[in-house]
Amino acid sequence: MEAGVNGRPDAEREAEEAENAMQIDGQDQTFMVGRNKLSKDEVLSPDESAYEMLHQLEPQWPCLSFDVLRDHLGEGRARKKYPATVYSVAGTQAARGHEKENEILVMKMSKLSRTSPDEENSDSESDSDDDDDIDADPILETKRIPLGTVANRIRAYQTPSSQADPLQPFKTTLTATMTESGAVYIHDITPHLTSFDTPGTTITIQQDKPIHTITSHKKHEGYALDWRKPVSNAAHTPSLLTGDTAGNIYHTTASPDGRFTTTPTPFKGHTSSVEELHWSPSEPTVFASASADHTVRIWDTRAKQQKPQLSVTASSTDVNVLAWSPLTTYLLASGHDDGSFSVWDLRSWQRAPKQSKHDPIAAFDFHKEQITSLEWHPSDDSILAACAGDSTLSLWDLAVELDDEESRDTAGVADVPPQLLFVHYAEGVKEAHWLPQQEGALMCTGLSGFGVWRSISV
Repeated sequence: MEAGVNGRPDAEREAEEAENAMQIDGQDQTFMVGRNKLSKDEVLSPDESAYEMLHQLEPQWPCLSFDVLRDHLGEGRARKKYPATVYSVAGTQAARGHEKENEILVMKMSKLSRTSPDEENSDSESDSDDDDDIDADPILETKRIPLGTVANRIRAYQTPSSQADPLQPFKTTLTATMTESGAVYIHDITPHLTSFDTPGTTITIQQDKPIHTITSHKKHEGYALDWRKPVSNAAHTPSLLTGDTAGNIYHTTASPDGRFTTTPTPFKGHTSSVEELHWSPSEPTVFASASADHTVRIWDTRAKQQKPQLSVTASSTDVNVLAWSPLTTYLLASGHDDGSFSVWDLRSWQRAPKQSKHDPIAAFDFHKEQITSLEWHPSDDSILAACAGDSTLSLWDLAVELDDEESRDTAGVADVPPQLLFVHYAEGVKEAHWLPQQEGALMCTGLSGFGVWRSISV
């Protein structure tokens, strides 16, 4: 089940908080998802008035990593464009004893309707051409690619097509899957995507096979994985980073004829597991890494020695995830094992490259369990989404500032930071991504399956 909490302090919300306050540990406090425990007889249910769209879809096995795919339905789709459609790819984590059943799921989710409108807003919505779809059941279509081992993380790379065919806006869609066995499999899922919208298309056994396997990590499994996104004035050449639990980072590139080559020598500098890798959104040779050694490091593939250019201690615990702002490219967010996350201004790192400790420009410790995913909003450089081990996904507006009087007024509301916009509950949530073509919508995955939703707060 899922529950949402609108974090914006306004008169209506304050009245609702006062009405719903409950007795916890002898004090009147507002119940906060992920912070307060339920009694045996209590069950969380979603507050649908806090959502514009809310859907849950369950695969056979949990998928703890996924990626959203761009589609042919257009950029910047309006908030009122329903029912929605989402294309994505995920890797399964089957139960022990069923490892051979693991697979890659290429998915099309359609008929994702909005939640029922409030009565007072029904008149304004009555002229919409999608009212008949409000209560329609969502449709999940899948193409399955055998994997045979647990998928730790999966990421997609899409090359824009020069063709004018609106049903084929991307020439090629590749996926890279880091597995429990240590191998990294690269698949071309272009035919699988095409088959959703081209009746009669069949997928051959050969098309299900990986087009390349990276074996450099040997038996060291990993979780860090990132494709370089195409940037302006740069060739659309696949370029992949992979990191493992032994601290190794490998760089794999594709030649014009489609052959993949991995650097024989890894990038070395971390003293523990590499947990996350992110290419710079503006500099095609620069990337960042996060590690269980508590550091974030910045690298440049042009350097003769494959050593980090900058190294900063970001936390006193493991640094699990990174998020590099696609809009304000000097901002980097890091999420940590103690539940905190920080936002860094990389310009200060560049001004003092030999300094190993820097102060973040923003830091939050609202979550009390490890941060498992961070991602910036694709079109608003102040909005950030964070997943945590307390089964919550929180949305933050880092531009919000309260004066001293307002801070005192909200200080008693379960220690809620003023930047907190929304809290979404999803059992065992591990990863979340904004839907880049659909304003304000997100998709997340965890033990309870996939959630596709849009809050009223963003």
